[in-house]
Amino acid sequence: MEAKAKITFVLPDVLQQEFREQIIKDGYDMRGKSRWIKEGIESLLSMRNYPELVNLSNEMKGFEKVDYVVITREFKKCLDNAVIEVRKMYPALEGVQSGIVRTAIIQRLLRS
Repeated sequence: MEAKAKITFVLPDVLQQEFREQIIKDGYDMRGKSRWIKEGIESLLSMRNYPELVNLSNEMKGFEKVDYVVITREFKKCLDNAVIEVRKMYPALEGVQSGIVRTAIIQRLLRS
C-alpha cells in the first residue's frame, strides 16, 4: 500500500460549496474529492505562470472553511517542490501550500 499524506487548506465558504458541487457534476463522489483536487494541482503546476496565479489567489478574503485532501507521499514531494518555486518568487507569501491547492481548485472551476 502506498504511503499517504494529509494536507489541509482553507477556502472561502462560497468557493467550498461551488467546488463540492462541481466534483459531483464531474462524476466524482465525495470520496473522489482528493483525486479531483490532485488532478487540478497537476494541471496548475503544468502552467508556466502558476506562481503568479498562487500569489493572486492569496488576495482572496474570507478563508473560513478548513478542508483537507489525502495524497500520496510521492505527489506530496511534487507539491513541496512547487511550494519552493512559489517562495522563490514571493518570499513573503504566507500559506503557500494552501494557496496552491486553492488556486488549483479555482483554475479547475474556471475551466469547467
